[in-house]
Amino acid sequence: MVDILAVLYAYILKYDSQRPDWEERDRFILSKGHGGAGVYAVLAECGFFPITKLDSHYQDGSDLSGHVSHKGIPGVDISTGSLGHGLPIGAGMALAAKLDDLKRRIFVVLSDGECDEGSNWEAALFASHHRLDNLTIVIDYNKIQSLTTVKETLNLEPFKEKWESFGWNVKEVDGHNHDQLKSVFEEIPFQNGRPNCVLAHTIKGKGVSFMENKVLWHYRTARDEEYEAALKELEQA
Repeated sequence: MVDILAVLYAYILKYDSQRPDWEERDRFILSKGHGGAGVYAVLAECGFFPITKLDSHYQDGSDLSGHVSHKGIPGVDISTGSLGHGLPIGAGMALAAKLDDLKRRIFVVLSDGECDEGSNWEAALFASHHRLDNLTIVIDYNKIQSLTTVKETLNLEPFKEKWESFGWNVKEVDGHNHDQLKSVFEEIPFQNGRPNCVLAHTIKGKGVSFMENKVLWHYRTARDEEYEAALKELEQA
């Protein structure tokens, strides 16, 4: 999902890293909180805190926790981890912005696997009912979750049609193609009065040959020779 984050923070989101509580900023929620390392890296690159702080990630006593946390971290609005909460919170934020006549937009990145959670579909109905065109979800559709494929766990297809039937406008993109991502994000809102869904097709472990599309790396950490090999491939990408 790093490509999604890079495009959002480089071109789309309205924020000020020197004023992280700026009232007019857009709001970003990482619903798939286990991907917090990616958010921390992007925030550091954008100047919210020193890049050197990343060295403390997931260490004892560090505020850069394994699941993304807002506690002490400028630029993070919502702590997440228990799946299925990001979209409901985002829908509430979007409705509040509408009621207060504010121009801020709400962006939520979800995993495909967490779309098994019924709370997402309740929030999807809520967002459509309240015509929340200031709400955008980006689904990191890498088709792998927890222990096996999404299809084997709980098949989501026809995925696009499900969101459309809930009243959302849906665009499909290559989630690693920056031009496609930038172009589709610049079209938001896709239609006045309807929430926006970007279905981003991605490859789990993209850029590291021995990690790509391997469920093993949902949990495993690269160490020693594997770590060096992974870094080398990413540097050459």
